[in-house]
Amino acid sequence: MPYPAQVGNDMANVTGTAPAAGGPAQEAFTSAFESEYGEAPGVFTSQSYDSVAVQLLANAAAGENSGPAVREQMRRVANPGGMEVTPDNLVEGVEAAANGDDVNYQGASSAVNFNEAGDPASAAYAIWEFAGTDEETTSTEDVQNFAGDNPDGGGPTADSAPGGLGREMDIGILLPETGNLASVGQPMVQAAELPVMEVNNADVDLTVNAQVEDTETTPNAGSSAADRLVNAGVPSVCGTASSGVNVPVSESVFVPNEIVGCSPSSTALSVTNLEDDDFIFRTAPSDILQGRVMAQVTAERLDASSAVTLYVNNDYGQQLSERFTNVFEESFDGAVFRQLGYNQGESSYTSVVQDALAPQ
Repeated sequence: MPYPAQVGNDMANVTGTAPAAGGPAQEAFTSAFESEYGEAPGVFTSQSYDSVAVQLLANAAAGENSGPAVREQMRRVANPGGMEVTPDNLVEGVEAAANGDDVNYQGASSAVNFNEAGDPASAAYAIWEFAGTDEETTSTEDVQNFAGDNPDGGGPTADSAPGGLGREMDIGILLPETGNLASVGQPMVQAAELPVMEVNNADVDLTVNAQVEDTETTPNAGSSAADRLVNAGVPSVCGTASSGVNVPVSESVFVPNEIVGCSPSSTALSVTNLEDDDFIFRTAPSDILQGRVMAQVTAERLDASSAVTLYVNNDYGQQLSERFTNVFEESFDGAVFRQLGYNQGESSYTSVVQDALAPQ
């Protein structure tokens, strides 16, 4: 059913934001993806590539398939300074990291500088407008980069890299190949496999063993798949995708087993607030930043001074709504009159939209 019919509104004036590929190496990644798969990369694919690339650099620098050792190298290979590494010279960067050299990964999705929470310190967002009758008909009006308080990142990191050549690096890829996010997850898996192929196809004294598991877009299946990766001995994992899976998998599997998790698409604030002993990272920006971007676009681009929020009725939606409200009111002198939740899968959203549009 077309969206305007579901909500009872023509939606002609809808503007949105979404994480985008806006890193220094965006074009290099896009070219590599298109060359390998014959199609343009989709949403969160650049973040998936970056997640695996950083983990391979950290593993090479660590010199062993150990979660704690990889954790200590994550910021060292991602944050300034050192030799700049991009998708164009990833293999050279992996070899340099294995030799103990300082490297600084510059990604496809962002500069991939991790802050104290393991989140990206900056990110690109697409600003789009609805242009038709379904989710396929939107037009991207602009892509802008937004930074947190410390764009260079921060947090604990190793002082040096033991490194070492002549070994195999292990990594897990835990993303939704089936379930509600299958259409998004499958291209993400393709992107995550690209850095693995690049190292394995190169003339370098290192190989990569990547094990791919399917979360099925559910917490239970995701946890079972994560357990299989633990049993396989992987020190780090690209995944999971949705915050509803990422939080329980991190809490019940990754952190207790001292496995580094680096999600390419889980954005909820609850990930930032995990008691994770610094094992949980992500290349997708936190909704701490997304909420600020939405508030800034609302105030400056739409010139709005008041708002009502509609959010999907889960932790992700509620936390994003609250973050938008706080920033819009405190930083832009706006007023949010109501925050309204709705459930996914409803046949119609007319009622909740009418509530949102009702006079104050």
